[in-house]
Formats: sequence, structure tokens, C-alpha cells
Amino acid sequence: MLRFVHLYVFPGYADWEPAHAIAGIHSPDWQREPGRYQVRTVAAGGGLVQSMGGVSVLPDLALSQLKDADSALLILPGGPNWEDADGHVEALDRAGEFIERGIPVAAICGATAGLARRGWLDRRPHTSNAASYLAGTGYAGADAYRDEAVVNDRGLITAAGTASVDFAREIFLQLGLYEDEVLQAWTQLHKTGKSEYFARLQRAAAAA
Repeated sequence: MLRFVHLYVFPGYADWEPAHAIAGIHSPDWQREPGRYQVRTVAAGGGLVQSMGGVSVLPDLALSQLKDADSALLILPGGPNWEDADGHVEALDRAGEFIERGIPVAAICGATAGLARRGWLDRRPHTSNAASYLAGTGYAGADAYRDEAVVNDRGLITAAGTASVDFAREIFLQLGLYEDEVLQAWTQLHKTGKSEYFARLQRAAAAA
């Protein structure tokens, strides 16, 4: 059954942070079961949204139209206003509903601060750009902070803004997108840039 991975977009969102993840989900190359997932963009309102890199996106649907049953995962990228008390209220409301219902949510960079402000990271292992960064939100989850590139706690994925490859890897793992050998080769290729891992990726995909 086709399911959707929803990418939240907003003015100034950090377009490079979810790029590896959405490219892998959209492309059938090397996937275990191509066609299982489709990427859809979701925004607070209508009209074009311009990313931090100046790329204009026309969202597929509004947050108010987002249905739990349709979504395999919600991605929250970094960008402006996540630290503000009145920033991204509707997106955080929807993310909270997803978390409560066990639907995976993946947040990177500033989006982790938004989740922290709402209390979603108080009692769950998580990471972010730095422990001091999340401390500024006034949250109560310092003891659950992990100094790692990415953390996945029962489908709640958090990552540092510098960890887009690790972020994508954890999303792929959560979705079961690739066979293990394929995922390992993909990760090493993008972390090292060595051509040997591309050859290994092709061999692993062919074997799968």
C-alpha cells in the first residue's frame, strides 16, 4: 500500500537538511520495495514557500489536511523561529499528535528545539545541535540528551543540523527502505565519498 512521507516546509526552511532523506525515498534505485512511499510537502498555509537556499516550493497540502492514516513519517527541518514560543505552532501540534499515536517524526537542527519547548523530549533519549542549545528552551530533558549525531527513540528521530547523512540513514532504517547491506554501503559512500562504496552499493542492491 502506498504511504506518504510528509516534509514540512516553511519560509526559510533549511532545504539541505532533509535532502538526502527525501531523495532516497523518492528514487526507486536500490530500494527493497520500490513504490512503497511517496514524498509530499505540507505547509501551514497555501502559496509558494521559499527555502533558505532560495528554492520555491508549492506545498502539496496544508497541515490541516494532513491525515494520520496517510503518513508513514513527518519530517521537520531546521530554519527560523523554532526557538520562538509562537513559532511553528500548527506544525508542532501535528507532530505532537503523531508522537502520541506512535507515528514516526524526524526532527533535525532547530526543529528539535521546537519539540523540546513542547516537552516532547523531556523523557525520551534525543539529540540536537548541542545540549546548551536545547537548554535555552527551558525544557526538562537534559538528562535524556545524548551527544550523538542522531538518536531514534521508538520512532522519534532527532539529529544535529550537521548530520544530514546520519539523519537520512535513520529515516531509511525506520521506513525499512533498504536492505541492511545496501544501507551500510549508502551511508559509507556519502560519509567518505570513496567510489569503492558505490560499487559495493550496486553489488548489494543486485544481491537483494
